[in-house]
Amino acid sequence: MNTAPHAPGRLTYRDATAEDVTSLVALIEAAYRGKDARASWTSETDLLGGQRTDERGVLEVIEAPGSRLLMVEADGVLVACCQLEHRGPAAYFGMFAVHPDAQGGGLGKRVMAEAERRAGADWGAGEMHMSVIIQREDLIAWYERRGYRRTGQLTPFPYGDERFGIPRRDDLAFELLVKALDPEV
Repeated sequence: MNTAPHAPGRLTYRDATAEDVTSLVALIEAAYRGKDARASWTSETDLLGGQRTDERGVLEVIEAPGSRLLMVEADGVLVACCQLEHRGPAAYFGMFAVHPDAQGGGLGKRVMAEAERRAGADWGAGEMHMSVIIQREDLIAWYERRGYRRTGQLTPFPYGDERFGIPRRDDLAFELLVKALDPEV
């Protein structure tokens, strides 16, 4: 499956399978670390080098109990994805990627809204949690505009584990962001 350089109108959502791993890794790398990522506002290239994820990491998300990797397609072409993980009364939102050429047209907002809807409808989750690198101020502000709040709860970056990238700074950390989900959705 290819990734697409266009923002879609009609979207199709489906859970990823093992057959989708290669396409998903390509999408995630393009959004965060690929050659076109530097022009994208989601780029982490100033903070991290190396890979964003690998096939093993993506497959682990797909196969983990209580987890799904939601694929978003436009006309059968992969344009976005996100991880949803059931964690008791909350759901975790991660591995969120929108193809760089499809950003800026509201696709990310649509994907996030669908992920929140599914977490509430499928698991009865009352909150959505996510972890964001604290230096990603623009991204955190984007999430705050979507109702997420900063908690001040920090988790250290996994220095020394190159599966998550090669840090370009020694002060990286993740902050937990939380949003209450609307039970009516």
